[in-house]
Amino acid sequence: MDLKEIQNLIRFVAKSGANEVKLEMDDIKITIKTGESHKGETTIVQQIPVSAPIAQNPATPPEAESNTKSKEPESKDSDDSKYITIKSPIIGTFYRKPSPDKSVFVEVGQSINQGDVLCVIEAMKLFNEIESEVSGKIVKVLVDDASPVEFDQPLFLVDPS
Repeated sequence: MDLKEIQNLIRFVAKSGANEVKLEMDDIKITIKTGESHKGETTIVQQIPVSAPIAQNPATPPEAESNTKSKEPESKDSDDSKYITIKSPIIGTFYRKPSPDKSVFVEVGQSINQGDVLCVIEAMKLFNEIESEVSGKIVKVLVDDASPVEFDQPLFLVDPS
């Protein structure tokens, strides 16, 4: 179960009005609690039991994978090092448009100034405008529209020159 599936499950539970949902699969146990005592907050507890044979057998392949993966991002990071990364200040759902019938706030290649609205992030039914802290040109949008985002997740790459 990946992060997006867990976030979708949390949203589903929050909208359903259930106070607690427990999900147990072979290698994962998730408990999601909501309710009056938490005042709308959602808590997730994840436990992954690991047995000795499972932990010992795949130890070598992930290391080999991490070595090949670490080489690729280094070259990518060197290309992106001249850009400023605008990150999410909150957890929520990322939207590029103020509403479905409007156009996007910013496009790739568009020049922006400090204080320009770049996107909105919905958190607990509140839409928070995310403003640019830098001036420059949008190089890349790193998140798809209507996708869940985490705190400090990169959203945009900006070329300050």
